[in-house]
Amino acid sequence: MIDKEFQELIAKRAMTLLGLAKHISQCQSNKEIMIRPLIGALLSQSTQLEELLDLYGAGNNCQWCGFRSLTAAIKHFSDASYELLHIRYSLPEYRLLPIEQDFARATEETLEFTVNVLKQAASQMLIKAEMLDLPVPSQRLREESYTEDLPPGHLEHHCQTRAIETVAETVTLLTTAFLNLVVESEDIRKASRVKPEKFVSYVRDSVSEEKLRSLELQFHNLQSLYDTYVSGTEAAMLDTDLPVLRGHISVVFHLLRTATLFVHHYERHVKKQQCDSVGRQEPVVRAEVLLDVIMRYSVTHINLYIDCAEHLCHEMLKRYAEVGEIEVSVPPYRGFHVRPSTLIAKIVLHYGSAVQMEMDDEVYDASSPLGLFRANEKINAQKRRWLAAEVVRLKLVEQMNQQSDFNAVVREVVLTLVGQSKLILYEQPLQLPEEPARTEGTLLEKIVEEVARLLAMGKIDVDTKMTAKFIGDKRVLADIKLLAESGYGEDKFGNNISLPDKLTYLRR
Repeated sequence: MIDKEFQELIAKRAMTLLGLAKHISQCQSNKEIMIRPLIGALLSQSTQLEELLDLYGAGNNCQWCGFRSLTAAIKHFSDASYELLHIRYSLPEYRLLPIEQDFARATEETLEFTVNVLKQAASQMLIKAEMLDLPVPSQRLREESYTEDLPPGHLEHHCQTRAIETVAETVTLLTTAFLNLVVESEDIRKASRVKPEKFVSYVRDSVSEEKLRSLELQFHNLQSLYDTYVSGTEAAMLDTDLPVLRGHISVVFHLLRTATLFVHHYERHVKKQQCDSVGRQEPVVRAEVLLDVIMRYSVTHINLYIDCAEHLCHEMLKRYAEVGEIEVSVPPYRGFHVRPSTLIAKIVLHYGSAVQMEMDDEVYDASSPLGLFRANEKINAQKRRWLAAEVVRLKLVEQMNQQSDFNAVVREVVLTLVGQSKLILYEQPLQLPEEPARTEGTLLEKIVEEVARLLAMGKIDVDTKMTAKFIGDKRVLADIKLLAESGYGEDKFGNNISLPDKLTYLRR
């Protein structure tokens, strides 16, 4: 490709964008630029020009890389500005729940920031165009072409409302999907609470472009799910919280769009090593300023509105809770110890519905790991009783040599029960305490006490096929049942095993 031919091609194709750049560089106030037709034109023209520049590899050419970088800056910040303008005009329709910050004001301040970056990029682009011998339109674009006078009010709703079979199923579908995204958003929500000195590390790890794009897509899909199955139906009239939830889904999606655009520009054009040629193009925005906008505007408000909607979803689910009960096996490895108790509590807290566990006439709060852990007292007591009964029933002590070493007799009893698949041995070789648990009584009583102590120490275990009953919302119970069928996330030796895809939210 001959350089002169390329220069002539760009001179022709960049004419409109350069005209727009001249227009915004001459605007007296930012309000003249905060107009969607103008911002939309900037976005369209910069996108087309960037693709053409990339087609010829301008980003790797010292003469053209600066011009390409400025084109990208205009593209990114016009895109972000359009998102912010969308938020500004949509706020009255979103019916957002109150938060501790003035979101409307923060949006206006962020819009001022993006427009200032656009003006800076436009001015630099005009300078770069002169250096590259690219003609700039002599006449300023007519201002009346870029106005947005919006009359108040709305058109009348004439379209017939579609009937819906059950509002409960619709609410359950949307709220459950949103709560799953709450878990997926955990990293970005944590990032909203960090101090400025940690902004760089969090944008690198927790708020990377890759993670933001993935989350943005998921929220966009959820918004589409609402618009497909709820918009235009009677569901929104029957449950007025549904439009509120939709507003929160939408505002989080658009905030994620701004975050993705800002982080992309930070990673690609601010942090990245620039061309070292004499005429290299410096970033149009400083790294620390852009990081501050990412974290204090986009990330902070994403967290605040996800938090509001999470509580709203819990309340909505409670209204439509269908109470049922299930009976599941007790975790085979040490009963309701830390792992299974924590996973069950996570399921209950994830949905926000009240669920209780019943066992032997005792009731336990399934949302509390410590509450579930208390059930081990009954489980272990039953295991001890069963173990003692088995030793007596099988006459194991009577069969032993009464003159044998006490520890040898204990080992023999344990190994016999293991051989009959009545015990699980966790320690091999089995190490016994130096002193017996009981010094008085018959040999049978001493053996039973010693085996019970080994059980309490976790050296052995008993599979007594015990069950527990859970009572509460059927949606929550379905996940608890699936967890139980999956071994509560562990095998019989307590090793971690994978959970079904439906329960992946428990692994975060």
